[in-house]
Amino acid sequence: MNILRHQDSDFEKTIRELCQRPPFDPAVEKAAREILDDVQANGDRALTKYARKFDGVSLNPDQFRVSEEELDNAADSLDASVKKTIRTAQRQVRDFARQRMPQPWSYSPRKGVIIGERFAPLDRIGAYVPGGTAPLVSTVLHTVTLAAAAGVSEIVVVTPPQPDGRVHPALLYAADKAGATQVFRLGGVYAIGALAYGTETVKKVEKIVGPGNAYVTAAKRHVYGYVSLDLVAGPSEIMILADESANPAFVAADMLSQIEHGSGAESAVLATPSETLLENVQAELLAQSKERERRDTIETCLRNNVHLILVANLEQAAEVASRYAPEHLEIQTQRPGMLAKKVTAAGAVFLGPWTPEPVGDFVAGPSHVLPTGGAARYFSGLTVDAFFRRMSVVNYQKSALRRERETLETFAEIEGLDAHGMSTGIRFREENDS
Repeated sequence: MNILRHQDSDFEKTIRELCQRPPFDPAVEKAAREILDDVQANGDRALTKYARKFDGVSLNPDQFRVSEEELDNAADSLDASVKKTIRTAQRQVRDFARQRMPQPWSYSPRKGVIIGERFAPLDRIGAYVPGGTAPLVSTVLHTVTLAAAAGVSEIVVVTPPQPDGRVHPALLYAADKAGATQVFRLGGVYAIGALAYGTETVKKVEKIVGPGNAYVTAAKRHVYGYVSLDLVAGPSEIMILADESANPAFVAADMLSQIEHGSGAESAVLATPSETLLENVQAELLAQSKERERRDTIETCLRNNVHLILVANLEQAAEVASRYAPEHLEIQTQRPGMLAKKVTAAGAVFLGPWTPEPVGDFVAGPSHVLPTGGAARYFSGLTVDAFFRRMSVVNYQKSALRRERETLETFAEIEGLDAHGMSTGIRFREENDS
């Protein structure tokens, strides 16, 4: 663990370095680019090669897609309690999405002019669902459900196969209940390439959404332009602002919840003005980590990516949080709502001791697909409106165009675009000739 105190001479320098963590690794970028180029050039043949290389599975192209029979068998194999849990979470994510569905609107700012916006759902999207170290069933719900609510007609899920070539049955059940129309057992960079470029077997999509490891994140960045993207959503991270009222066991447990994911690049940060809390959280992290099933993964992150920061006061904690722009921000203070107002950048904010971050991962309602690596300064989390095309609508009557004709023609003259000016003037040629 890295411990930093505001009295330290290098405090500001260390904070600056922590907040400027790069979202991309050049070596990862290069590796992702090479795989993508291969997929773009060789299609299904490349997918087969990388499925064997990275996932240890031999697949023919006709085995890429999960069959209807497999989907049915997945549902039959699950306990009723598991299926109920998935349905409950899906319903709550869907209900939140429906609260912010974009609606067409218009108004008349000037006589004879009506302007506004209308929205139409995308036709085909791809949702990447991590499945390497853990089948992220919740990610299916937090991506596919939103697309289905928006009315997207073709919703494709790609997820890495298990060593036996299958996809986890709970993940398949969630995909079916959330509204996926196709599921492919393809993972990592090569799956992103298949979605972006298309292959003989996988039809290209219009947008790719969903989180992933550093390689998936780099791959998404490279294919931008071939498809639309949601945001930079890489390895998980959490920051907690806490004062002396916080329970150190709660704080430590919440930090561990985000560094257990498995890539080794996850991070957790505590900022507190209480030396006692800092020390108690440190002890709790060490004690609780020994009891966790993924303790090897957790211990790697504890050594490299866990930071305990002693700040001068909560105002400084909020300032550091705004600069760090965490994916997940918990505030466990006496007045969490007041402190939250001072934070200007975070993917999602969790208020009070009874709102642990995993409620956002699983059941709260807002999508858990959130910006990481400081990208919350310029990206926001995934919402239902990401699955719509927005079109502005402009309607001029003749009287309005006549009234603004001089302004239009002057602009055309300024920019040296005489055809622009003529497109207005030609409509009044008869008036000019009379």
